[in-house]
Amino acid sequence: MKYLSLTLLVALTIALIAAQPTPGQEAPPSGFDKDRGRDILNVIKSDLKKHYYDQAFHGMDVDVRFKTAEEKIKTAASHTFFLPPGRAARTDYGWRMQMIGDKCFVTAVRPGSDAEAKGLKAGDEILSIDRKSPTRENFWKLEYYYYSVRPQPGITVEIRKPNGQEAELPIRAKVMALKRVMDLTGNDIFQLIRESENDTHFNRHRFFEIGDDVLIWKMPNFEFEEDQVDDIMSKARKHKALIVDLRGNPGGYVVTLQRLAGYFFDHDVQIAALKGRKEMKPQQAKTRGDKTFKGQLVVLVDSRSASAAEIFSRLIQLEKRGTVIGDRSAGAVMQSQELPHSSGIDVVAFWGVSISDADVIMADGKSLERSGVMPDELLLPTPADLAALRDPVLARAAQLVGAKLDGEKAGGIFPIEWRK
Repeated sequence: MKYLSLTLLVALTIALIAAQPTPGQEAPPSGFDKDRGRDILNVIKSDLKKHYYDQAFHGMDVDVRFKTAEEKIKTAASHTFFLPPGRAARTDYGWRMQMIGDKCFVTAVRPGSDAEAKGLKAGDEILSIDRKSPTRENFWKLEYYYYSVRPQPGITVEIRKPNGQEAELPIRAKVMALKRVMDLTGNDIFQLIRESENDTHFNRHRFFEIGDDVLIWKMPNFEFEEDQVDDIMSKARKHKALIVDLRGNPGGYVVTLQRLAGYFFDHDVQIAALKGRKEMKPQQAKTRGDKTFKGQLVVLVDSRSASAAEIFSRLIQLEKRGTVIGDRSAGAVMQSQELPHSSGIDVVAFWGVSISDADVIMADGKSLERSGVMPDELLLPTPADLAALRDPVLARAAQLVGAKLDGEKAGGIFPIEWRK
C-alpha cells in the first residue's frame, strides 16, 4: 500500500536513466546502456497505462512525458545502472530528520559522525537541504531522492538553533562500499540474507509493560503474518490497556491490517472501500469473537505514519473505539501494485515499479490521501523535548490509561538504534 505520485514516477524514471554526471562517475554510457534504459522506460509506460487507477492520469499527457524521458536518454552523459535489490554502496548521513507539524527538525545525530562534529543537534530546525526547503508535501520526495535515487557523499544543511541562531553546515556522509549484486544466481544471495537479517533486527516489534495493566506495543510496520498478530494480541488481552505506537510505521499488508482490526470489535466492520478502474471488494475486518481485546486503546501517530497505519488509526476514530494522539499522519494511503521486472540476459538487472491502482475511501466517504489522519489530541514534541530525548506523546498516552510515565522515562523506552 505504498504511494508514489504519477508525476514523480515519470520524473524519477528520467533521473534514474539519464542522471546528470557527478564527481567520480565514469565515462558516458554505452549504446547498450541507453538501449536498456529505453526498454525499461517502455515497460514502465506500459505498466502505467495498464494499471494506474486514474485512466485520465490527472490530466497528464503520458506519451509526451515519456517522450521527454526518451530524449533525455539520447543525450545522457553518465553511466547509470539498476542494482538489485539495493545499491553498490550504503550511504549514512549520520543524522535523522522528521516533519513535526509543518516544520522539519533534526530528531537524532549519530555519535562520532561528521554531523556531530559540525555541531548538528537534535532539536535543530532544518530550513533547507542543498537549498531545498522541506515541507509536508515534498519531504518524502527529498528522502526518496537522497536515500534511494541519488545518495550523495555530502549535503549542505541550513539550520536554526532553538536559540534562534542560524547556520549553514556542509556535512559529509559515510559511504560504505558493498558488493555489487547484478543477479541472484551465485553466492551473492548469502550477502542478501545477511542484509535481510540486519533489517529484521531494526524492524522488530518492541514491547514495554507499565505494571500489569498497560502494554505498549511499538509496531514498526504491517509487514508480518496473521499468526504473529494472534500471538501479540494474546499477550495484549492480559492487560487492561493497550498503547499501539504507530509513529514511523509506513504500512504494509492489507491482510495484517484486517486481522489486527478484527481484534478490537465484537462485530464485523468495513475498514474502507476501494476506488479503482474496476469494481473492487471493500476491505473488511472479521471480528475475532471472544478473543477480541476489550480494554482501553490509545494509538500514536506522526508524520511518518502512512498507509495501513493511517487506515487503522482512522478506523479506530470513526468507530469511536479508542483515542488517537500525536501529529497529523502522512496522507499516503493509496493501494498500489508492485510489478517486478528484469533487464538483460548474461548480466541481469532486477528492478520494478509500484503503481497506484486504487484510492482508499473510509466509512465517512472521504479519502485520507494527502490529508492524513488528524489526531483526537494534536500533541507535538518541542525542540527542547527532542534535544533532551523526552517523549511527551507516549507520556500523555500513559496518562490517558491511568498510568504514570514522565517524558524523560518515556523517551528512553524505545531508544534510537544505528546500523553498525
